[in-house]
Amino acid sequence: TDTDVFSVGDVFCQAHDANPGTVINVGSTGLNQSWDFSSLQESSLNTTFFISPIGTNYENKYPDANLCMDDNGSLSYYNKTSTGVFLHGVGDTVFNSPALFYPLPLTYGLYISDGPIVVIDTAISGSFLSLVIPPVTVVALSNGLANKADTALIQITNTTDFEVNGAGTTTTPLGTYDVLRLKRIQNTLSVLNVYCSDTVSGIGAWINNIPFSSIPILSGFSNDEQEIKYQWITDDASVKFLLAEIVVDSLDNIINGVSFQTISSSSSVAELPLN
Repeated sequence: TDTDVFSVGDVFCQAHDANPGTVINVGSTGLNQSWDFSSLQESSLNTTFFISPIGTNYENKYPDANLCMDDNGSLSYYNKTSTGVFLHGVGDTVFNSPALFYPLPLTYGLYISDGPIVVIDTAISGSFLSLVIPPVTVVALSNGLANKADTALIQITNTTDFEVNGAGTTTTPLGTYDVLRLKRIQNTLSVLNVYCSDTVSGIGAWINNIPFSSIPILSGFSNDEQEIKYQWITDDASVKFLLAEIVVDSLDNIINGVSFQTISSSSSVAELPLN
């Protein structure tokens, strides 16, 4: 429930095992499952602070947020209620509509689909746009009819499916705990439309649905992305809410290792940053 989820004052230490080996897998669905992650080793460690939005850099942008996550200086703003944890934005990027981050309460068999939610719908113009989409790229996009990007419209839409499809126990280097397994599938659709003009004739037109791959600075991104993540979650008060998480491909093969909760002796509420 919401009383088990991270609260203001919490410090969360998450280790990452970049090479977990073949013995680690997401396992099966159903009740009375047992997941053994005891062999995980710490390749790296990340400490996340949960603080009050009051006093942070972007406090005024998030009047409805009651929780802020500080992850190495990156601030995310949430509203935690009895029905869910809702993400309102990251830094100075305020979402058009809050996105469901966790449905609550979590129970075995729960299935909820959130979306499609338009989280970002914004216009960009000026010198920054000229850097992102330089004249040579505009010429290529417009087949030589234009050489300047005047305005870009970016819309990002999220659809997230949450399914609690497993329950049992998980063993990590911290110990063995009762858990629910949450499968989270997030689909992100990004649409880029750009109004391009010719600096000589002044004639312009919209070029719609531009693939990011056609813009060199954005070529590493995709207009249509999917992330599949499994999380093992407990209500045991001796540890934090999230015990372990694994990102997988469509066949449940592990991508980029396993993250798991650990305890760092250097972490304390006294170290909480003010902003």
